[in-house]
Amino acid sequence: MAQIIDGKVISTQIKDELKEKVAALKEHGIVPCLAVIQVGQDPASSVYVNNKKKACTYIGIDSRAYELPESVSQTELMELIETLNRDESVNGILVQLPLPKHIDENAVIQVISPAKDVDGFHPETVGNMCIGTDGFLPCTPAGVIQLLKRSGIEIAGKECVVVGRSNIVGKPMAMLLLRENGTVTIAHSKTKNLKEVTKRADILVAAVGKPKFITGEYVKEGAVVIDVGIHRNENNKLCGDVDFDDVVQKVSAITPVPGGVGPMTIAMLMDNCVKNAVSPKSEC
Repeated sequence: MAQIIDGKVISTQIKDELKEKVAALKEHGIVPCLAVIQVGQDPASSVYVNNKKKACTYIGIDSRAYELPESVSQTELMELIETLNRDESVNGILVQLPLPKHIDENAVIQVISPAKDVDGFHPETVGNMCIGTDGFLPCTPAGVIQLLKRSGIEIAGKECVVVGRSNIVGKPMAMLLLRENGTVTIAHSKTKNLKEVTKRADILVAAVGKPKFITGEYVKEGAVVIDVGIHRNENNKLCGDVDFDDVVQKVSAITPVPGGVGPMTIAMLMDNCVKNAVSPKSEC
């Protein structure tokens, strides 16, 4: 019987630990603060932003919401970010993606101070992660590492395959598994004999962006499968990149969708923000 890795339970453990840290910080007059900027009213973005606000409230973090119209100019958005960069009471700045097409996402990410980049997307933050320097870790890949560790799953020495090479999940996921001494392969749309590659994996991370793409044919017996994807199926129900029902009988552990990786992303965002309140990074 496969171990179902419960991201809701593990994320709550992390948030409860953070709640205690924040209470201790407040005794010393320190209140962690996260500024969240949303442009437009994309329904999925609104759900994510609302969940982040709820997590801040639960932990005791001061949450500031900046809801901008979809028509806002790139200059106006970047001026707001620069103001928050200078605000010493703000520990973390998050710009909810995606942004409207008239705004250059890369330019916006790069104007966020690396000292407040709690999403972990700034090129300097990514560089620090790659060379192993202390700094913010991207939230979803960091959440996956915590899921594995807190579920008693050893990473060191294991064959790890990441399917997907996005800047937000695939590439940093590979780097963090490597940091934990996994032997890592990144597979993608151009990988030849993909099933042969994925069937070598002791730990398989699916971040391919295609619903139910990973079936039992891609997975070896006893593997650990982490499903980063989230989609709506033909019945409007949530599903992941992994065909859960087809894979669950074959594996030793697996994350469900929903309730697996998703809750961990927000928990690790909170973790980044609290860490920066404890030990603020110098402005660059």
